[in-house]
Amino acid sequence: MSEPPGATVTLPEASNATEPPKALTAQRVLPLRRPGRWIATAAVLILVAQFVHGLVTNPFYQWDRWSYWFLRPTILDGLLITLEVAAYSAVSGLIGGVLLALARLSKSPVLRAVSWTYVWAFRSIPLIVVLIFLYNFSALYETLSVGIPFGPAFFSFDESKLATDMVVAVVGLSLNEAAYAAEVVRGGILSVDQGQHEAAAALGLPKGYQFRRVVFPQALRSIIPNYVNQLIGLIKGTSLVFYVSLLDLFGSAQTMGSTYPGDIVPLLLVVTVWYLILTSVVSVIQFYVERYYARGAARSLPPTPLQKLRTGLTDLRARIRREAAV
Repeated sequence: MSEPPGATVTLPEASNATEPPKALTAQRVLPLRRPGRWIATAAVLILVAQFVHGLVTNPFYQWDRWSYWFLRPTILDGLLITLEVAAYSAVSGLIGGVLLALARLSKSPVLRAVSWTYVWAFRSIPLIVVLIFLYNFSALYETLSVGIPFGPAFFSFDESKLATDMVVAVVGLSLNEAAYAAEVVRGGILSVDQGQHEAAAALGLPKGYQFRRVVFPQALRSIIPNYVNQLIGLIKGTSLVFYVSLLDLFGSAQTMGSTYPGDIVPLLLVVTVWYLILTSVVSVIQFYVERYYARGAARSLPPTPLQKLRTGLTDLRARIRREAAV
């Protein structure tokens, strides 16, 4: 039967297919159960608790003697020497590594060969051998001179007076560090996209300016994490300078351990804690340096530990409110 002209036709309301039923919206969404994760977490916590309990209650560690030695002037003097050796060696080793990396990447076959040979040699020779060899270097060469090869010398100096214990330690660690830093820097430079080199060259920038302002800042994002690992290894490697008669942190503890044999374990724990503090400080500095150079490379900067703590507390409060509301 047809409707008369001008009549209004009323259609039945269409149900919204996207709207979930009220019975489903009223149900509580339960998180996925992960029993394996909870079991592993409980097992790890039990092991950690047992380790801490044994560390605190075992009388063999003599924590009262540890507290006595921790801030003694002898230990602090050795710590200062460790910091000096590590700082000088890190700076000079990094400078040497940059020069070796540039030589390895140059078009000169002589520079490439010399750089490769240096890196190959010092990565093969143990550090303790390098230090002992330098310590006895005056037995091979009493005087060192600069001049024309096979000709007259412009000036010379006594090697035994110049090579003090500190100089021997810094030079030995720097030579060893430069070999590893060269590969770290070279890998960082090679990680920069080739388009960046081409874009800088298209602008007509000088080679030195290209490296300082375009290539090297981008390479630092790759260099910093790897070189910080080397720096931490360098800090621990300073313990070997004790064998060239330099009383660093480890050497001071060894000397006191010889004088007080009953305190060897507390003294070793003192050294351990100080090295943990030094490496922790370096790791914190590494985080903020990496965060600084991540600008422009990441959509958002990684949160700092304080920001992570605030976010965690905020999420915990929100979860507690949701639980209370349910």
